[in-house]
This record gives sequence, structure tokens and C-alpha cells, in this order.
Amino acid sequence: MSPGDRRPSDDETASSADRGSATNDGETGDRPIDGGDSDPDGTEPGADRSQRPDSRMSADHASAGEPASAEGSVWRRVWTATDGPLLLFREVAISFGIVLLIGLVLFGVSGVWPPMVAVESESMEPNINKYDLILVTEPGRFAPETADETGVVTLAGVNGEGYESFDRPGSVVVYKDPGSLGPPIIHRAHFHVESGENWHDRANPDHISAESCGELNNCPAPHAGYITKGDNEASNGQYDQANGIAPVVKPGWVTGIAQLRLPKVGYIRLALTGAASVGPLLPAGLGAIGASGAYAVGRRDLLG
Repeated sequence: MSPGDRRPSDDETASSADRGSATNDGETGDRPIDGGDSDPDGTEPGADRSQRPDSRMSADHASAGEPASAEGSVWRRVWTATDGPLLLFREVAISFGIVLLIGLVLFGVSGVWPPMVAVESESMEPNINKYDLILVTEPGRFAPETADETGVVTLAGVNGEGYESFDRPGSVVVYKDPGSLGPPIIHRAHFHVESGENWHDRANPDHISAESCGELNNCPAPHAGYITKGDNEASNGQYDQANGIAPVVKPGWVTGIAQLRLPKVGYIRLALTGAASVGPLLPAGLGAIGASGAYAVGRRDLLG
């Protein structure tokens, strides 16, 4: 046998068989051929790793965050707008926030909610007019020394002089009769009576039309409380208790003491509740819209 015809030894044959088996196994996927030729995720060496599945998942997560970014962009546009409806919307929202803040401050000061009431009638003219907005405080809060334990100063208690409220002696109280379906009443407290008292002789003859207690409504007094009356002598010439507007006002029925009035500002509130006609409100509404528009335009010119 020549050297070129030498037959392989048994070891060499076994070694070749092992290599063939390894190749076949790699082709059939029974085991990896070479762990160093590719990454575990199947990416070829040198390939862009951004295309791997985990990279695609990261991209998906980024996409999921896009709505929040878009929402932030909308608010940014509103906040930085210098023209158009976004500017007007922002200014109206700021105005509403200021009004709400003022309301909360007034509540903290007055101790009652709502801290302001709108006048629906002429019963307190000329000192308080229809459509005025009245700031009220909790009974007893900021009460003067002449006030009783409820915080009310009666006209008779100061003998017609001394403590004044809305140009006349005596407190202007807001009270609500639980047995009445109407709105609260804002009238002046004239004097206090005890339960069972014959208050006919204490009454101003100009404010009653009865000759005796038996002819006078709510006399004798069914319970302790206040005799009240509106300041308008033309429409409210008699006591509320004499003409049947309300029974003797119990101290617990007094929900507030009037302190300050804002002329005609109550238009808006009463119109929203249907207690005021649109006619008187229309000029004020147009004026408010015009003022808002002018303010927005002015801001645009300044910012531009």
C-alpha cells in the first residue's frame, strides 16, 4: 500500500463521525452549533441591536406615553396663547378661579355659606335696593357691644340712635321661616318679645292697624323672638308679624346679619335662578362680555 493509499485509523474515523454528528445535530436544531457566532435572540453578529424584540417593546412603551405628551402640549398652548379662542378661554378660566377664591375668602370671613345674598324686592328701599348683593356674616360674628346673645341689635334696644346699619338703627337680619316655602327675608329687627307677651303696647302705632292685642296678628307672642319690618314705608308700612309676612322670628331662624351691599350686582345671581328678568341683566351681560373681549385683545397687543 502506498502512502497516498493509507486507510484512516479507527480514531480518525470516530473523530470524523463525531464532527458529522455535530453538523447534523446543528442542522436539525437539537443543539446550537456555535454559541459565539450569534446572539441568543438570533441576531447576526454586527446587526443593529435596535431591531431586537426588546428594543421594539421599548418603542411600544414610548408610543404609549404619547397621549400624556399631547395633553401637556394642549395645556402649554392654552397657557402661552397670545391670540384667538385659547387666549379668551384662559382669561375666562383665570377670572372664574379668582371669583372662586374670593368666595372662599368671604366664607372664611363671614362664617356662612353663601356669604352673599341677592335682594329680590323693594321692601328695604331706599337703604337696600332691589338687585343689590349683600354681604352677610354669621350671627354673633363682629357683633357690637349693644348686640344681644344672638348677635342682633334691635332698633328699640338702642332707642332709635347709636348703632346703625344701612343708615338706620338696628341690625338688618336675614331670616328663614321653616314653615314658609319662599326665599329668606332680609328686614330690620325692631324689638324683641318674650313668649306670651302682649307686645301691642310696645309697637309703633304707625306700623300696626289693630286696636288691641286680640286684633293683632301674632299677639300675644307665640314664642320668643324678633319683630321685624322692611324699611320701605310705601310697600312695608307694617311689621312683618302684623301683616302676616312672617311669625315672630325665632333667634334660630336668623341665618345672617347684613354688613355690606354691592349695588345691582345681584342681577346675575337672580337671573341665573330665574328670579330676575333678562331685561335688566342684558346690558350688564353684554358689558361683561365686551370687557372680557377687550381685556383679551389688550393682552394680545401687549404680548405681541
